[in-house]
Amino acid sequence: MALKIRLARGGSKKRPFYRIVVADINAPRDGRFIEKLGTYNPLLPKDSADRVNIDIDRAKHWMSVGAKPTDRVLRFLDAAGVEKREARNNPNKGKPGKKRLEREAAEVEAAAKAKAAAEAEVVAAKEAEEAAKKAAAEAAAAPAEEAPAEAPAEAEAPAEETAS
Repeated sequence: MALKIRLARGGSKKRPFYRIVVADINAPRDGRFIEKLGTYNPLLPKDSADRVNIDIDRAKHWMSVGAKPTDRVLRFLDAAGVEKREARNNPNKGKPGKKRLEREAAEVEAAAKAKAAAEAEVVAAKEAEEAAKKAAAEAAAAPAEEAPAEAPAEAEAPAEETAS
């Protein structure tokens, strides 16, 4: 008979409370168990002494007869100094997915296009400014043409007729 030291959930909805139990691996999670070794209350603060209560001597006994602790229970036993838990390494877990990589590539491409358009706009503005300066310099260098003298305003205005 293969044995596990695992958590059996109790408590109400959204208020978990776990018993640390030794059970047959074929028994249901919250069903039949052989012995209760302790409790785990995840709602308490991490530094609380009542968060994890485990009978270390009984846990050592059950491990000596072949019971394998689950990862979560092994964390508790490691914190108590009973058994060493090796850290896991999954380098692919934190990598973004395919769709996100596509979105980021599209964003980089759009940013590059916007930057190129902005640079082209700046170059066009500089060229227009240089052309305006050149035209102003040519206008200043050219001799001034004399404008014909304007006739006095009195002479040009037609006489108004007075109606009686």
